[in-house]
Amino acid sequence: MDEMTGPKDWLVLLNAPGIGTARANDLLTRFENPTAVLDAPREALRTAGLADASIDALRKPDERAVDAGLAWLEAPDHRLIAREDDDYPPQLQGIAGAPVALFVAGDPGALWLPQLAIVGSRSATRGGLGTARAFARTLAGAGLTITSGMALGIDGVAHEAALDAGRPTIAVAAHGLDQVYPTRHAGLAARIRAQGAVVSEYAPGMGPLRGRFPARNRIIAGLSTGVLVIEASVKSGSLITARYATEQNREVFAIPGSIHNPVARGCHRLIKDGAKLVETAEDILQELGQSILAQVDDSRKRLIDTPERDPADRPDPEYGQLLDRMGFDPVSIDDLVRDTGLTVDVLSSMLLILELDGRVESGPGGKYCRIGEDHR
Repeated sequence: MDEMTGPKDWLVLLNAPGIGTARANDLLTRFENPTAVLDAPREALRTAGLADASIDALRKPDERAVDAGLAWLEAPDHRLIAREDDDYPPQLQGIAGAPVALFVAGDPGALWLPQLAIVGSRSATRGGLGTARAFARTLAGAGLTITSGMALGIDGVAHEAALDAGRPTIAVAAHGLDQVYPTRHAGLAARIRAQGAVVSEYAPGMGPLRGRFPARNRIIAGLSTGVLVIEASVKSGSLITARYATEQNREVFAIPGSIHNPVARGCHRLIKDGAKLVETAEDILQELGQSILAQVDDSRKRLIDTPERDPADRPDPEYGQLLDRMGFDPVSIDDLVRDTGLTVDVLSSMLLILELDGRVESGPGGKYCRIGEDHR
């Protein structure tokens, strides 16, 4: 966060009515930071396109809303990350309409991990839920962080499967993080905060208004290397996420279903429009291989502060020590956390690189096994 700007000025700007993402980005381009926006003459703000009601809200903000936001930020695992901050996820920087700031509950470092979005119908079939659970568990076990919207149906099952595999997961909310929507996912939200992160561009106190859900879908797509759609009607919000992914040059994957299933028709439309038909998690891993490596290396450099190296040749002592600790018998990531002292985030990134290098393989139960000769 800019040293000249405290969280209060950010909250005043983000709570002001009539100032959406595009307008906020324009204001920050013109005036550099929220403090300068608040100090700008009324005429300058009018020239920037603000209506009088918005200017009045900047001059005389809703103090209760601002105080509520400040109180929320006092919790140790709550953060406000501005776009110019070092912790802001780099994959979001280049998307159209990138959020000017993110509220994060949990570990902000999780936002840097290689992510795959899994989205789908709130009214999924039993088969669709089983498919989502199996894909999420396998892909999380392979080192991908599952990102979704914490909705009922496919979203919630994908989050749960990643958590059950002992891996971080990220939920993108369409409201302030002082509340949970849907309310029946309060327990799930707590698990996600403890093992990953819940993130939103909306300040505490802002409710889950209908128009905010399509907007948050651009963040789900933007954080991710690709988007997997499992069961979606032709009017599903999941197709909005897929459209954002296409616009952001992300891969779009879809699982086909019965021609008689109405919640499969959205996936069929995506496949007709060029989405990749997938039958196994391996289809996705093979397609995303190089993209994953690039993002894993970015994440790894940030998390353990080591120089960048060729993925095919990793003499780093950290990798050698990890392989030594693994041995050649299957071992769980929980055991590796205990034996190495590394975090789940770091281990997930390292194991995924080693798996893509052909030196480690993932097996049943989320366990890993060292394979081949040690070429360190």
